[in-house]
Amino acid sequence: MKLKALIGLAAATATLFAAPVRAEEIVLKVAHFWPATALSQQKILEPWCAKIAVESDNRLKCQIFPAMQLGGTPAQLIQQAADGVADIVWTLPGYTAGRFPSVEVFELPFMTHNAEGASRAAWAYYEQFGQKDFESVKPLAFHVHDAGHIHNNKRPITRMSDFRGLKMRAPTRLTNRMIAHLGATPVAMPMPQTPEAVSKGVVDGYVLPWEVIPTMKLHEMTKYHTEMDASQPSLYTTFFTIAMNKARYDSLPDELKKVIDANSGADFSAAIGRAWDESAPAARQQAVDRGNQFHTIPASEAAEWVKVGDRLAAEWVKEVSGKGYPGQEMLDTARALIATHSAR
Repeated sequence: MKLKALIGLAAATATLFAAPVRAEEIVLKVAHFWPATALSQQKILEPWCAKIAVESDNRLKCQIFPAMQLGGTPAQLIQQAADGVADIVWTLPGYTAGRFPSVEVFELPFMTHNAEGASRAAWAYYEQFGQKDFESVKPLAFHVHDAGHIHNNKRPITRMSDFRGLKMRAPTRLTNRMIAHLGATPVAMPMPQTPEAVSKGVVDGYVLPWEVIPTMKLHEMTKYHTEMDASQPSLYTTFFTIAMNKARYDSLPDELKKVIDANSGADFSAAIGRAWDESAPAARQQAVDRGNQFHTIPASEAAEWVKVGDRLAAEWVKEVSGKGYPGQEMLDTARALIATHSAR
């Protein structure tokens, strides 16, 4: 009896003084090319990271590396996710020209009406046509930005002939092709290089959505802005992804995979697009307040511009079909999905 009592006392004492076992805390390295003050980090990444922390009981946390702090260039981000240099990246697939042909369709001119609807459509389109292109990573979201516009320092652009002789920055293969069809000389470069290129006269202008411009202080370097009539589809937009390293995701316990999955996909994609839509008026106002000059291409003159988009779409269908993709079906599906989700 005394022996049993001693054993019981020892067990109770061990239980009393044992350190509590804490679940492992997992820190995800999240990399992107914007400055830390940009909408992308403050309105999207930071709230997303806070949400997965709460839903995982603080077992999932983020360490965010803005402005390429993990090294490399914006064009290398998608490979950094594939290789595990970063656990999660936010980038443009189009920065690596030709690697993700399936999703280029969203960057054709006059495809979208708003970023929210087009971003929800982008996820649905990826599920049907893009999974092979993105098999090296685990996509968490696909989205587009708000309407892209034309900005330059040389002269007001009121008609297509005004593009002649201009050197214009554009982000991706198809937007550069659009610039060439409009009559300017395209200069390909990632967004972070644009302010220096503008200030040094390497380019005369650029195409960008409004949200980015104050973040990069480009409204202080630019005189003229040209927009399409609001009744028309966007002149262009750019396709983005937030993608995760597959091995990092696969290594998570099932309950933490569920947290990531619950905060990925169509709803997350649409929320990012909505944030871009909502950001545009205030960003545009900063250019207005500086007294910059604005011009709108009226709907009555838009037909000539839309023909440029039609030619580019036909070229794209022929090109990707030659690579074994169902080009026309992809174009038709993208347009139908955008129309469906933008009408909601």
